Amino acid sequence: MLGLAACSVAGATYAAPAANGADPDKVLKWVFNVAETGFDPAVTRDLYTNGINYNVFETLYSYDYLASPVKLIPRTADALPEISADAKTYTIRLKKGIYFTDDPVFGGKKRELTMADYMYTIKRLFDPKLASPHAWLFEGKIVGLDDLAKEAKKTGKFDYDAKVAGLELVDKYTLRLHLTRPDFNMGLILAHNPTGAVAREVIEKYRNVQGAVLDRPVGTGPYIVALDEWVRGAKIVLLANPGFRGYIWDFQGGSNPEDQKIMAAMKGKRMPQIGRIEISVMLEDQSRWLAFQNDEVDLFELEGPLAPQALDDGKLKPALAKKGIQLSRIPDPELTYYYWNMQDPVLGGFSKEKIALRRAFAMSHNVDEEIRIVYNGNAVALNFPVPPGVIGHDPNYKSSVQYNPAAANALLDKFGYKKGPDGYRTLPDGKPLEIRYSARSGPVGKLQTEVWKKSYDSIGVRMKEDLLQFSELLKAEQNCKLQTRNAPWLADYPDGDNFMQLFYGPNTGQNNNGCVKIPEYDKLYVESQKLPPGPERDLLYHKMARVMEVNAAQLMGFARYRSMLAQPRVIGYKKHPIIYGEWMFFDIEKHQ
Repeated sequence: MLGLAACSVAGATYAAPAANGADPDKVLKWVFNVAETGFDPAVTRDLYTNGINYNVFETLYSYDYLASPVKLIPRTADALPEISADAKTYTIRLKKGIYFTDDPVFGGKKRELTMADYMYTIKRLFDPKLASPHAWLFEGKIVGLDDLAKEAKKTGKFDYDAKVAGLELVDKYTLRLHLTRPDFNMGLILAHNPTGAVAREVIEKYRNVQGAVLDRPVGTGPYIVALDEWVRGAKIVLLANPGFRGYIWDFQGGSNPEDQKIMAAMKGKRMPQIGRIEISVMLEDQSRWLAFQNDEVDLFELEGPLAPQALDDGKLKPALAKKGIQLSRIPDPELTYYYWNMQDPVLGGFSKEKIALRRAFAMSHNVDEEIRIVYNGNAVALNFPVPPGVIGHDPNYKSSVQYNPAAANALLDKFGYKKGPDGYRTLPDGKPLEIRYSARSGPVGKLQTEVWKKSYDSIGVRMKEDLLQFSELLKAEQNCKLQTRNAPWLADYPDGDNFMQLFYGPNTGQNNNGCVKIPEYDKLYVESQKLPPGPERDLLYHKMARVMEVNAAQLMGFARYRSMLAQPRVIGYKKHPIIYGEWMFFDIEKHQ
């Protein structure tokens, strides 16, 4: 069960500085199933690009590689935060002697990381011109920060030099956060990729008209992007950062054989070991699988459609195990849910007939069948918005919206959605009713559309397929332009708040993909943020889930298993539930 262990400095990864041991002849070949979207942690939303950002831009905190439940540890911070008794003041101290990678903008001088860079990074999330989808992380939380954003909207200029009472720079290496209310997740938020430090002079030199820097990543992390080898949408090369401070591998895992094997192989090594990472973009499932079979890829994700090729009942097939192929498989701290855009003129609104329409859609869909057909059984159906392994999950919760196509048809009949001679329904006013279901182009998206078309056909609703490139899908979704789709959300941090915020009205345009604003839900969410994890907050989460069901703007779907296959030469790899792109934590033998 993935939960959050008590914070402790003991065993912290970065406690022992050492020159890194990266070997340029150690090459890791990795594969993405979607194209990168650009390297700016303030605007990047997708998991895959964020894996690169994690390795280029460093957050103050991160997570222990092997600890279970997950454990927060310092990264660039010198220690875990000092938190006041009322949980409204966080004092954070930074390690000295950390430097950004060289760039002409620094004029040939070494540029040290300071707490002013983290202040700038946090402020930047609130710049209206940037329109960061991650502002929600700090909205309403830091004294004076929201006022700075409001002033910028009035004047058209964001004043980065303005004093913000909640961001107190005690000295060059000490930052004190003053919060408007207690926040029990602030340490976890400061481990999330959007808070990875950027240098102001880099941003001001290379930003585009929106203020984003998507093609000039300059950070302090263990890897740098080789810009001269970057082929957009096809190939990304990372090189070990020669100026990275490094660390000695000394993680403590559990007593299970997997952890013990990793510890025996890795303990005492200077990290990172891998000198070069070559990432290929392969959209087609079979292309990735063939590349792995042909030993052209060292490690890749075995998505649902490919699972039967390598797994039997969740275990590696004997023929692959005999070759030394390794499997690291975990249930993701993830929620894939279905939404119906509440700003859409056909689907949105709270009148009885609109709620009935969405409820019928929800009852028409067999989630278990989708898991079987699209993901080959490699997922777990969910009733509750907080998935297993995340604090706040309730395994005994039962949704009031269940699969029942007969009841769905009766509901549509009752509210005037009549069937025409062709068997398809019209709106109560007699106008045509057609749903546009959007999905990522590729085999998985195609299967999703086929399963959903079967659902809509079962209730006499015409559905149009809308397959889009991943970047186009995310952009349209952020602007509330999609009608409906499967929306996956992988935990930014392992607490229920990270999932309940997906349906909070003010997060529309950021993470509220269904663009839903339900006053009752929003009020309960605000109350939940004032509480630490526990029974009192859980009760609010239950009430919020019921409010969602009554209004039928969403349907809970499933959490997928994440199965990673590695070649025999990969040493010490284990899939982490929160970190993606664990390249600085494991090793590889040199290719022959």
